[in-house]
Amino acid sequence: MKYDAGNITWVLISAALVMFMTPGLALFYGGMVRAKNVLGMLMQNFFALGIVTVLWAVIGYSLAFGGTGDFIGNFEFAAFKDVATTPPPGLDALPVPPLLFSGYQMMFAIITPALITGAIADRMRFKAWVWFIAIWVVVVYSPVAHWVFSPEGWLFKLGSYDFAGGAVVHINAGIAALAAVLVLGKRRGWPQHPMPPHSLPLTLIGTGILWFGWFGFNAGSALSGSELAVQALINTHFAAAAGMLAWLVVEKFRSGHATTLGAASGAVAGLVAITPCAGFVGSMNAIYIGAIAGAICMFAVSWKMKFGYDDSLDVVGVHLVGGLVGTLLLGFFAESVINPDSGIPDGVFYGGGWGLFGDQVIAAGSVMVFSFVVTGVILLVLKKVLPGGIRVDAEEEESGLDLNEHSETAYAYDRV
Repeated sequence: MKYDAGNITWVLISAALVMFMTPGLALFYGGMVRAKNVLGMLMQNFFALGIVTVLWAVIGYSLAFGGTGDFIGNFEFAAFKDVATTPPPGLDALPVPPLLFSGYQMMFAIITPALITGAIADRMRFKAWVWFIAIWVVVVYSPVAHWVFSPEGWLFKLGSYDFAGGAVVHINAGIAALAAVLVLGKRRGWPQHPMPPHSLPLTLIGTGILWFGWFGFNAGSALSGSELAVQALINTHFAAAAGMLAWLVVEKFRSGHATTLGAASGAVAGLVAITPCAGFVGSMNAIYIGAIAGAICMFAVSWKMKFGYDDSLDVVGVHLVGGLVGTLLLGFFAESVINPDSGIPDGVFYGGGWGLFGDQVIAAGSVMVFSFVVTGVILLVLKKVLPGGIRVDAEEEESGLDLNEHSETAYAYDRV
């Protein structure tokens, strides 16, 4: 089959952009932890690039996109057999080579578990993270990707829509992060002792990289250099800007200050919320979705203080809540004319009734239940079977993960 060179070029670029988001996420999170743990955070994120890539080739892609089962794929593409020549079931009309499609989807599989690292910051053993991410990407991410992204998946068949990963990536990782912090427990000294970010400039650099990479994340999901990709790119930028502004307005009224961390978090909240909607809504609706997400997520990050779960870097408040906001708002703001080839119905605000919203609720709820339960089971088992458990001891936590887990320090201070 002959493919359009423009489509191939755009998806190649988009895959590279999404890959670049994982180092961006490492800097985003790395700046928010204390200096003694910054390398531990960066290492957990960079390790995802290695382990998930290999597992995706060996089994992950096949479980996500192989076979015709409703709930999980099969082994037809195991060890990347025939991936270069055979489109996944239900995707015979792919506008790009199947090998490129598999590589693009691989970048999503890499960053999704990496998002969880922000919640477990400062206290998880590296060997526990190695085992956890290897198991999680196979038994949690791949089935959920099959449900939603594969035309053979049950949520796809149901009629739920997720343009670029609101449920597969953000709800999935966000609820897994909540399960992880409940199993791990709180950081020692939290919340009695303040644990401020050690380098907000690093966090803002990471935010800029994430914002930049998100154009590939969302606009690349059009799988073509088309008008749909243009709409998704503009929507992505609009939502990020609106999310940042809404967060800062709420923050200013609540605390009297508009902070740089708030600006970064608000932009990411807007980006998260527009992810499931990017190819299904108009430009002004992207601004509304981003603004709503920015405001709601600003309140959501304080829930950990009310309910007592130690989500170190607000993965639950930004990614879970932002993913839910975008996934559910799609049921209101969807416009069939934006992406007629997808078959999406109009949302509530465009006379389409409540059918789409109901399907979005089912998708969000099922992903949350599955990911929360399975993630909790994985960690509870690892806690029992791994020598030393999954959490560093009190002395190691006090001196920091960098020295104890990696025998390195991020900063070499001159001795006086």
